[in-house]
Amino acid sequence: MSRVTLAQWQMLAAVVDHGGFARAAEAVHKSPSTLNHAVHKLEEQLGVKVLEPVGRQVRLTEEGALLLRRARQLLESSDALVDIAARLREGLEAEVVLSIDQIFPSNVLAKAMEAFSSALPQVRLQLHESVLNGGVEMLEDGRADLVVSGVTTSGYLGEPLVSVPFIAVAHPDHPLHAMSRPLDLRDLEHHRQVVVRDSSQRASRDSGWLKAEQRWTVSHIATSVEMLEHGLGFAWLPKTRIRDQLASGRLKPLPLQAGGTREVPIQLYHRDADRAGPATRAMAEHLRQAVRDCSC
Repeated sequence: MSRVTLAQWQMLAAVVDHGGFARAAEAVHKSPSTLNHAVHKLEEQLGVKVLEPVGRQVRLTEEGALLLRRARQLLESSDALVDIAARLREGLEAEVVLSIDQIFPSNVLAKAMEAFSSALPQVRLQLHESVLNGGVEMLEDGRADLVVSGVTTSGYLGEPLVSVPFIAVAHPDHPLHAMSRPLDLRDLEHHRQVVVRDSSQRASRDSGWLKAEQRWTVSHIATSVEMLEHGLGFAWLPKTRIRDQLASGRLKPLPLQAGGTREVPIQLYHRDADRAGPATRAMAEHLRQAVRDCSC
């Protein structure tokens, strides 16, 4: 028996996706008779009916749906191989798109970017500062080559980079500090909490919000720090972003009975490690090296 070709599966997928032979023929620039012949040949080779008529249109049989599901995996793999070959042929990519969670230590990021610029000055770098699901969304949409995030995502294998400690803080003159005793959740609920907005457009969430009676939502950690320095609320903030404020006394840890500190593991994700070009791989390595070199 002769082998079914990828082209035959592509034609079957086109017929199904476009709702019939005529529309599929326009989309793939082939004649309806060519598509019809390819599908009938496929059915003969497999000994399975994959399409059945429904009025003037056709639909997948139950067996056809199962086979096409598996075939699409082959088609995607084939496309990936072609894409990888194109990247290898073209060599160095012109641009790397990097999404970084705002909680990632800024000094580590600066060191990685400096090293990347020195090694590959001709490659453009697009940096997106994300919060919570924002980076994951860019990864799933294929809009970022590399994503550094504290949010895990299914379908991608993350590489541990660093663990970022969060600490509950407020201005030294904040009423919570005036209680002069260990605090619990009920104490916090009566005061304003400042939280950073999830930058995702589809799956935003209020991570860390304690249902405080008052809540201010801001878009950047720097804004949250500034609000707290003015005594306008309390928040959990990454310790790496408030070291100066803690050292100078402009912010003070809240004396919580439990939960005053948290650890958030940060991971590095590739959109597709196999398809990654040399510049993307270089950026990933500079991030790893910057973490290793940093005392954080």
